[in-house]
Amino acid sequence: MLPSPAPRTQNVRDYRIDVLRGISILLVLILHFHLAYNLAKGPFASVMSAKFVEAVARNGNYGVTIFFVISGFLITSTSLRRFGSLGTISARKFYAFRFARIFPCLLLILTVITSLGLAGVPYFKSDGAKDVSFLTADFSVLTFWHNVLMAKVGYFNYGLNILWSLSVEEVFYLLFPLLCLLLRRDALILCVWAAAIIFGPIYRSHHADDEIKFLYGYFACFDAIAMGCCVALLSRKIQVSEVVRRLVQLAACAFIAWIYLSKDIDSNAIFGPTLVAGGAALFLFVEGASQSSSAEVHSQNLLQRLLTPLAWFGSHSYELYLFHIVVLAFMRNIYDRHTLRAGDKPLWLLLFLLLATLLAALIARLYSEPLNARIRSLLIPRSVQEGLVSERTE
Repeated sequence: MLPSPAPRTQNVRDYRIDVLRGISILLVLILHFHLAYNLAKGPFASVMSAKFVEAVARNGNYGVTIFFVISGFLITSTSLRRFGSLGTISARKFYAFRFARIFPCLLLILTVITSLGLAGVPYFKSDGAKDVSFLTADFSVLTFWHNVLMAKVGYFNYGLNILWSLSVEEVFYLLFPLLCLLLRRDALILCVWAAAIIFGPIYRSHHADDEIKFLYGYFACFDAIAMGCCVALLSRKIQVSEVVRRLVQLAACAFIAWIYLSKDIDSNAIFGPTLVAGGAALFLFVEGASQSSSAEVHSQNLLQRLLTPLAWFGSHSYELYLFHIVVLAFMRNIYDRHTLRAGDKPLWLLLFLLLATLLAALIARLYSEPLNARIRSLLIPRSVQEGLVSERTE
């Protein structure tokens, strides 16, 4: 067995992880556009089969599954770099980093959706059939149980519904340092993560007839996060060559694509997320064990230049995830599914992606990144921040 790989150069993003995350957020955006306008009926279905278009668009929730694996991997690997070991993690510093990254954008999106909803703007106000106030909904988001609220009342607000995944992520962030400090030893921590991986399909099997529970429940998603955590820890034990990394990652992507396209996610509720998460975890495992340096990762060959837009999507995935729904809601107020002509759907989709990209870029540059840095400077001593990997990698 080879020695553990040296830490990656600090303040440099991992290009391949950004590309994987970029693909994931793009799948989520396409899903939400499809739910609004049905891409299976239009020009795309005349070029490709309607079944293929439906599979690509309808299974976008697998993109969130991949996000969860990446989150577990990056949180674990970044914590190892920051604190040396999981058993010596500083909960205060960990929470400060997470708060600085999450809270500015979360506060902004809640303010925007709540203000527009209270003003009565369609697709921002809550469904009149659901007795959920904005006070309750916003409180559930801020206290990490929005997915539980949705399981109780169903889909009740177009803009706020997407925030269920933050509740899953934030409970993970809350528990992660506590678990590490309680158990201390890597072997014991791995046992807890392994239990979460095993329990995920069991939980989904008991809720396979309830879409919200098998997609959005804590235990429906923790297995994917746990896989990312496991491979981040295990990948430190070995090194793989560049050739092995490429072959394994190509195989992992092919496996994910096969699961993604072979069956509708609703009919593959039990093991579909596990298999997609497993493919993503394999991709990340060899990425963590790769011998390639940061300079090699960022060398500008032709393929990487072609994938640069996807890498940008990945590096801005948080802003895209939160704010694309604002763009889509306004677009639905201009043309709904019944008034948009089928032939105009490709241009409408392109406009949606362009506007969502522009909005995410402006929010990141003018709002979230400056506030992230400002909050970190207030909560975390400069000596702790020096030499740390960029927070936007998490």
